[in-house]
Amino acid sequence: MMETQTCAGLVSALEGRAAFYDVVAALYYKPLAQEQIDRIAEGGLAAFAGAGELMAEGLHDMERALSKRHSGTRQELAVDFTGAFAGTSSWKGRYATPYESVFTSEEGLLFQDSYHEVYRLYRQNSVRKSPGYDFPDDHLSYLCEFQALLARRAVRSLEANDAECALEQVRLSQHVLHDHILSWFDDFEELALHLVKTRFYRGVLKMSKGFFLFDAEVLADMAEELERL
Repeated sequence: MMETQTCAGLVSALEGRAAFYDVVAALYYKPLAQEQIDRIAEGGLAAFAGAGELMAEGLHDMERALSKRHSGTRQELAVDFTGAFAGTSSWKGRYATPYESVFTSEEGLLFQDSYHEVYRLYRQNSVRKSPGYDFPDDHLSYLCEFQALLARRAVRSLEANDAECALEQVRLSQHVLHDHILSWFDDFEELALHLVKTRFYRGVLKMSKGFFLFDAEVLADMAEELERL
C-alpha cells in the first residue's frame, strides 16, 4: 500500500500539471475568446505564478497586457496570434507555426520525421485526434494535450494503488517533454519573438518556456518518488 501523504501530494501535482498543460494548449490552438481574455486579466492563472521566476514573469506580462483591455483587445490579440502562429506573417522567409517538424527538419517543412514519431507515439498509447481537429499531430497544442492526458492517466494509476503504471506515465511524459517539446521550443520562441507585436504573446512565450523547464524538474522529482513507492 502506498503512503497516503506521498500519494496525495503526487496526485495534486499531477492534476496541477494537467490543468496548466490544458491552458498552454489553448493558448497556442486558436485566438482567445473574450471569456478566456477576461479570465486571464482577472488573475485566473495567478495560482500558477509560484512555478518558477520565468513563468511568473510571463504570467505577469500577460496579465499586465490585459489590465487596460478595451473593446478592441480581442481583435488585436487575434491579429497577433494569426500573424505569429498561423503563418500569415514571416520573418526572413520563416514562419513561426508551432509544429515540431518545422523546427527539427532541415527543410523546415511539415510532416517530416518528428511528425511521424509523434503520430506513432499517440497510436502506441491509444490516442487519436477528435473529429474536426485538423492540425498535424506534432502541433504544440496537441503535444500539450497529450501531456495533460498522461498526467491524468498517472492520477488514475495512483488512485488504483499502481505506482508502477504511474511511473510509466511520468517517464513517458519526460520523453515527450525533452524529445518533442524542449528539443525545438527555443528555436520556435526565438523566431516567434520577431513576429509577435503584443506584450501578451511575448508573455505567453516566456511563460511557456518557464513552465516547460519547471515541469522537467517536477517530473524528475515525481519519478524519484514513484521509484521509492
